[in-house]
Amino acid sequence: MRRMLEITIPIEEDILISLKESEAEFKKDIRFWVGLILYKKGKLSLGKAAEFSGYNEISFINRLSLEGEAIFDYTDGEISEIINDSKKLSSIK
Repeated sequence: MRRMLEITIPIEEDILISLKESEAEFKKDIRFWVGLILYKKGKLSLGKAAEFSGYNEISFINRLSLEGEAIFDYTDGEISEIINDSKKLSSIK
């Protein structure tokens, strides 16, 4: 059995009023955004970021899409390398 930790962050109630969110909505959003940041920084895999955020992988990817976030965030160099590798593979018969 996995051990769960509870982390508490005090938030002034007027923040939730300004955001027009319930406490439950705010908690869900915070988990998503922290999961996204950890994924983008390479600290969590997509699957682990989804799990952290309380989503399955497909739902997490859908939420990324809704938020306009890239699922895969490659640098120009990485994209060039992928293209070159695929060209090499396609020339092999």
